[in-house]
Amino acid sequence: MKPIVADTEAINRAADLLRQGRLVAFPTETVYGLGADASNPDAVAGIFKAKGRPADHPLIVHIADIDSLYDWASIVPEAALKLANRFWPGPLAMILNKKPEVPLAVTGGQQTVGLRMPDHPVALALLKTFGGGIAAPSANRFCRISPTQAKHVSEELGDAVDMILDGGACQVGVESTIIDLSGSKPRLLRPGHITRQEIEAVLQTELMTPSASSAEPAPEIAEEIRAPGMMAVHYAPTTPAILCPAERLPDKIKQLIADGKRIGLLSYRLDIAETSQVRVLRLPEQAANYAQSLYAALRQLDSMQLDLILIEQPPQTEAWRAVNDRLGKASATAIAHG
Repeated sequence: MKPIVADTEAINRAADLLRQGRLVAFPTETVYGLGADASNPDAVAGIFKAKGRPADHPLIVHIADIDSLYDWASIVPEAALKLANRFWPGPLAMILNKKPEVPLAVTGGQQTVGLRMPDHPVALALLKTFGGGIAAPSANRFCRISPTQAKHVSEELGDAVDMILDGGACQVGVESTIIDLSGSKPRLLRPGHITRQEIEAVLQTELMTPSASSAEPAPEIAEEIRAPGMMAVHYAPTTPAILCPAERLPDKIKQLIADGKRIGLLSYRLDIAETSQVRVLRLPEQAANYAQSLYAALRQLDSMQLDLILIEQPPQTEAWRAVNDRLGKASATAIAHG
């Protein structure tokens, strides 16, 4: 499927396809989404088939405005309105208790639904033209690298999608932050461009996190809520990838060269010379710029028929939390410091 420039005519056609229960890939500020009419279970089933995604993995419903929260959520808590007014449109998804009529096909069988308002002119125009919610996970095969350009969708999904709207490269480059507001306490399920500190500043309360050993789940929340991107392996290239601290990389590269391996290196500070056995891509040193370029770089290395991809470990700071989350899930293993 060849991408089509997302002009008004193309957006109108895409909205018609969605009304027919067909699949449309479209850009958001985070990654390209594979969209279907969220109110149509048969259309939603098409998403799972195209991606090879298990049916019990919930989808995020994209909506055109804050008022649309009430179309999907049985309860819209004050916290949700505060976050929506501060961060929407933007890369923040909220998990809320669903209305009875929301299809279980969208929610992975759960009584909660993920909602967000994307910050991209094409996505917003499509939502307004369509006039309803669009269920849209990333437009790639299940667990593989998310697409940040229209050509990535075409290369990976081909004719499994009925239309690909080309709106240029995604500006954020990693998936949205996900906050669960379905229980008595807000909980961070997936880090993203909007940080934990930014959300806590708006809510004036500390977020529960899966890694916080002292935090007990609220009684209403299952021990492990299923949400997009929470699997141990996700966003992964087909080529094995290893996270490695900068101080360990030179020796690791020498060892792999001696073993006759062809390797790719994704670095952000370390300066390693490229050779016939070592292909090097260097990403920006700023976390936001690194995130924007990350998936395209991983896809480029993955296309080079290498034996292994080495990734220089970024700093373990809050600014890099979303990047480190994605790299950890994209990597087969990580080499410790020391």
